[in-house]
Amino acid sequence: MRARGARIAAYAALAVLGGAVAVAGSLVQAGWFPLGLLLALGGSVALFHGGARLTGTRVGAAAPAAGWTLVVLLLTVSRPEGDFLFGTGTGTYFFLLGGMFAAVICATVTPSGQLPPAGTTGPADLVKGP
Repeated sequence: MRARGARIAAYAALAVLGGAVAVAGSLVQAGWFPLGLLLALGGSVALFHGGARLTGTRVGAAAPAAGWTLVVLLLTVSRPEGDFLFGTGTGTYFFLLGGMFAAVICATVTPSGQLPPAGTTGPADLVKGP
């Protein structure tokens, strides 16, 4: 029961971290257009993949992706005063669609189940033996 609580706490922390990466990425992608977009998408991909590797499950990639998507969608809504954070441009659409695409890819490609045992670097070490 204790491990289950720790895993749920890790998923919640990853979701909050996904929201923080979404806010940072939305500011960076418009500020430094060509490189800022790559930096924002790279940070998102690193978080999604890192969450999956950390937990060893697909939910580890989906939790930060859900937090990221929720915050990005909330940031796209315009306020009654007419203010909005995202402008209309190709960089904005690449950030929105690219981040969602990366989230789906990271959650799909991540193998479900446990990671290799400690001390191994990958599948080749499991085949070679001691």
